[in-house]
This record gives sequence, structure tokens and C-alpha cells, in this order.
Amino acid sequence: MSIDIDPLSDATGLTVTDHIENTQFEVYTDRPVEPVPTSEDAHYFPVDASVTVETGSVEIPRVAVVETRSGDGTLLTRGDSYAMPAGTYHVGIDPAPTKLYLAFAAPFSVSTTERTTRIDLDAPAEVTLGFRSLHQVPAGTIETPTDPESLMDAVSLLGSALQTTSPERSFPTLRGHPPLIEPGDEFRVPDRVEPLDSGVRIVVPPEYRYLYPVVSLAYYFAADVVPGEVPRIEGDGWTHSLEPEFERRTAEVLRQAFHFDCLARTEGFYPVDLHERETTDLDLDWGRLYDLPLAERLGEYLEVPFERVAPELPQWTLTTDVRPDPENVEMLPFVAGELSIVRSPETVTPATAGDGDGVGFFRGSQADTAPLGPGEFVRGGAEAEPTRGAGASSERGAVAAETDFVRPEPVETVEHAWVGAGVPLDANKATLDAYHRRLAAGAVEQSRISVLVVCNDEQMREEGEVAGLYGLRDMVQFDIEVRHDLTREEMRETLQSDVDFLHYIGHVDDRGMQCTDEYLDLTDEDLDVGVSAFLLNACQSYQQGEALIHRGSRGGIVTLSDVANSPATQLGRIIARLMNSGFNLRTALHVAKRELITGHQYIVVGDGGTTICHSRSGVALVLDIENKTRQEWEITAEGFPNGPYGTGSMMNLNINGDRREHIIPCEMKVSGVTLQELNDFIKLENTPFFHNGTLTWNDEFVQSRDRQLQ
Repeated sequence: MSIDIDPLSDATGLTVTDHIENTQFEVYTDRPVEPVPTSEDAHYFPVDASVTVETGSVEIPRVAVVETRSGDGTLLTRGDSYAMPAGTYHVGIDPAPTKLYLAFAAPFSVSTTERTTRIDLDAPAEVTLGFRSLHQVPAGTIETPTDPESLMDAVSLLGSALQTTSPERSFPTLRGHPPLIEPGDEFRVPDRVEPLDSGVRIVVPPEYRYLYPVVSLAYYFAADVVPGEVPRIEGDGWTHSLEPEFERRTAEVLRQAFHFDCLARTEGFYPVDLHERETTDLDLDWGRLYDLPLAERLGEYLEVPFERVAPELPQWTLTTDVRPDPENVEMLPFVAGELSIVRSPETVTPATAGDGDGVGFFRGSQADTAPLGPGEFVRGGAEAEPTRGAGASSERGAVAAETDFVRPEPVETVEHAWVGAGVPLDANKATLDAYHRRLAAGAVEQSRISVLVVCNDEQMREEGEVAGLYGLRDMVQFDIEVRHDLTREEMRETLQSDVDFLHYIGHVDDRGMQCTDEYLDLTDEDLDVGVSAFLLNACQSYQQGEALIHRGSRGGIVTLSDVANSPATQLGRIIARLMNSGFNLRTALHVAKRELITGHQYIVVGDGGTTICHSRSGVALVLDIENKTRQEWEITAEGFPNGPYGTGSMMNLNINGDRREHIIPCEMKVSGVTLQELNDFIKLENTPFFHNGTLTWNDEFVQSRDRQLQ
């Protein structure tokens, strides 16, 4: 079973451990309980595990929305403060680290504090609690020849994972993971992969450069992809051109249709007070649109010119460049599952030394290195001849000469991934093996999150203090270890261990990671890697980090150039706090780049969506706060998709002035906030925010403000 449910040892209630998502949280009751396994059929929605306890109350340590349905599933009410009379109820609590449902027959009330949500029954009764992991797995693997026309048939089946063709599929939990694709001599489809007849067709020339950019559309619209000379989307009685500027128009269709589905779904099972429904100034009958079949609904969506709605759309999260090569076909389901905007560049600009972007010395030349301050040093290897094979560079700290750096075209999204040959600047180097490990994640035995900080250089001990930044969480259990001056054999054993996150501080060069006796080359074929995610905070650590991905890791952050010690220390501390706060690798590096220009010397390798834990509120939240007057503040909050809280999830800010739901990704702005309200709000969660353009944290800000007020 992927979910364990155990009584708490030091309080009354339950500990819930989701081994797939590496998540643990607590549910409190008003008395000691012994959970009794119960049929999963006791709940209206599907669950992975179910237990029954006798209690008078159920409380979770987060502010949530409680949704109440009758015994037949009819939605009765939704909110954070209300009471219900005697009856039989199915109750959902969201957000929670897993889907959390209650079933009971009793009058009850719902209440929230600034940190908790509580359900009180009028009298103790049997309550059945159901939990469903937010992890998703594909139904099977499609085998296909990799010529474009054969591949069109496989891409046409990506939408088979959708659990509905209604606008509710804009919720990430109702989309499902697309089936996998792998090359084969013949076209074979598993029995469990059944096509959906949505009535939508995508017509593109049978070329990779046209096929790859429509994979997210094919998935989200459950569309048939067919060959034709003129790129377009069509349904019965309507056609929407994808020319001129094919890739741009494809991205616009995805953004517009998805946004409109999020608005239309408020007419269905989730009639919430949605911010975007109020701000999207269109004279459309959303109730009628909700009831239309998918193809008819999409046709009416696309009658609205994109320019009409563009200013109201949030910044999309991810663009993925997939080179138009047949060897990249296996990445398509993962790219589509993330609802990424996709480009397929036929040519790419090579990046060479001296381009003026701060990462110029790719081949080890230090001609472009910024002057170092007094006492400063870079994190390259010590003076010695490299000991790698004949193909290694002879310069210390250099990426191997056969490595090609590429400069992808800029993107308008928050995150950027690259699929194909070459090392991309300012983009996540995505790899297939890392994405497969995302699906396999969860075969773990421990219920605690393990973080190992390794510092192999006396001069870098200051960054080693990041250990104190991991585990600054309530309700999440961390095992944190700091080790210094490891030998080659000790480092090898460390990498083999099942550590959730490795934070390495030290020197790296062509010989590998510097140890006290000699270097450990991570490209050695006999190296086994169990570490899940990592930060290699050392000079030019790309090759060694990529080797970790190929040998067992899921994702990590590495450097493309020499890095000076002081800014590297700053970045290491920022990444530590962000990962501890539940950010994924890509978003964590995005935030770090806002604070440090040297952040552009780092990229993500592998699965950029990797997290080591979930944030308290589920989503990754970054705040900007600004003094409007001495007494009033303005808060701008950016919410990013993160882990199971993907694109299309909803959230609201627990602050007066804005109680409406917002679609993720989103930007929320609240004005007229008092200092007391601001302090109360930022104390709720370990959250990064920018004050006067500088990155700080809730604990640091509150302490600073308290000192000023004394």
C-alpha cells in the first residue's frame, strides 16, 4: 500500500504517510484513536486507503476549504465556516498533502483559525477517513514506428488519460498521465489505452517540427492528429487556423482554451467564487458552454480573438523546446502531461566564450571571469593534472571539449526546459531517464525526508551551515546530516544511499568530485546512485551532475562555469530554504535568479519538477510586499504549479481583502493591508518574498519589523 495510516505517538490523531509523493502529515482527533481498515467503497470519490475511527472532531494543521456533499454525491455547500444538520455526508478537505475525504452520519460544523481547519461533530461518532495519493501513473506504453505519420497515431492517444472531457479536466487530478510512447517496429496499443472521441482534429504536415508543438493540445483536447498541408484545428462545422506563426498560435490556443475551461467549470460540480471569472470581461454564456460537447465548446472558445483575452491571462509556467529528432519521441507524453507550451527549433544558436552572459568560459578559459574580491576564490579543483581518460580537457574545472553549449530562444514563461542534444543556457536540460524515475518515485521505505549536506573544503564551511535551514518546518519530519572531508570511498557510499536531497559543497573538475584522498569521477560506469535530488555547488559541475542523472538521480542543480565562493554560498542558502519550503528545482532556481545575477551560471538537469517535500499550502508561493503608506501595505502573490498542485488547481490567500479562489498559475494583489495583518499572514508559512526588491523570509522580516516597532 502506498499510504500508511498510524496513530500519533505524542498527540491524539493519525499520521498519514504517502510513500509515492514522499509526503507526511497529521490529522488530529479529540481523543486517542485506533484506525480500523475500511472498504474504499465507503467514499463517493476514489481513495487508496480508508480507515474508521470514533471521534468527536477532525482537525488538520492548515487552512483549507471544506466541501460537503450528500450521500448521493450532490454538492451541498463549500467554505471554511458553516454548520450542517443531521444527515449522511461525504466531506472533502482541500488542500491537503493527499486527497482527504470523510464519511459520517451526524450534524457537524466547520471552523478555521489562522493555521487550522476543524470539523466538529455534535457528538462522537464513527468517521471514515479516505486518502488518495496525488501521484499519477500512465495506463501503459504505446509502441510505434517513429516516422511522423505513425507517430501521429500515437500522439492521438495521449488524451486517453483524461478522466472527463468536461471543463473539469482543467483540474490536474482529472487529467491523468498520458500513456508512454516508445519506438517499435509495429504500432501496438495496450488494452488499457482506449481512445476518447472528442470530435477535435488537429491537422499538421507530417513533420516533427509541426507534430511536436501540438502534443499538449492533442492531450488536453483528446484530439486526433492527422496529416495535412495547412496547420489547423477543426471540429464539425468550424476550423481554426494555426498559421501564420504556427508555434505562437498553437501556444495561444492552449492558453485560451484552458483559461476558458477554468471559468466554465464553475457552472458544474465546483461553483466557486473565482477571481478570473469576474475579471474576464466577456459576454459568454458559461452555463451553456459548460454543457456543450468538447468540440463544440472549443469551437466557440476560439471564436473569441486571442488579443481580446490575452491581457487577462496569467503568465504560463513552462515552455519546452523539443528538437525535431525521432530520438525525442519518448519525451512527448511527459511534456504533454505538464501542459507545456512546446517549440521544436530546427536550428539553434551555439554558445561560445565571450558572449557576455557571465558564463563565458565554457572550455575552461578564464578570460571572461569577473575580478574576484579580496580573499575570494572560485570552487574549481586544486592544482593538479587531470586523471580522466584521453578525451578529457587539460584545463582545470573545464567542461569536456566535446560538450556543445546552445543558446535557446528566450521564452515568455516562468520556466524553460530543453529536450535534445547540447547543454542549454538558462534552461532545464530534461532527460528521459529522470522523467521515468518520476513515475517510479515512491518505492521508498522511510517516512522521513533525508537531507545530507557534504562539505569537502575547509574554506567553504560557511555554506555548510545550510543544514540549519533544512527542516525549518512543522508537520514535516526531516533527517538532516552534515558530513565533512569525505574520502573517495565514503563519497561513493554516500551517493549509493537513499538520500532524498544531497547538498554538495566543494570542488569539482574533470577528475570528478574532490575528496580528501583523491577524486571520485561520477562518470565511472560502475558507480551506483541512490540519491534522489541534489545541488552540486561547485565550479563547472554540469558533467558530474548529468552523470548522477544517468546513474539513478531524478533531478539536480549544477553549474556551467566557475563560481566564486561568496555568491555560491548565497545561492546555496537560497536553494536550501526554497527546497525546504516545497519548491521544485526549476521554480527554486527561478526565484534564486531574481535575487542573484550569478544564478544564471546554474541550470537544472533531469526532472525540473522534482521536490523533496510539499509546501504547507501545496503550491509554490512567492510574495512581493510594498509599503504604500506608513500604515498600509500591498501584497502581490505569485502562485506556481508544483507537484500534484498542477496547472488548473485553485488557491486563495488567507487574508482580508481577497477571499476568492484563483487559478494556478496566478498573480494575486491585495491592497490596504495593515502591518498587523501582514505579520499575521506571513507567519502562516515559511514563504520567500521580496521586500524593496530584496529576497527575504517570513521569520527574518517579522524579527526585523518587531525590532523597529520596539
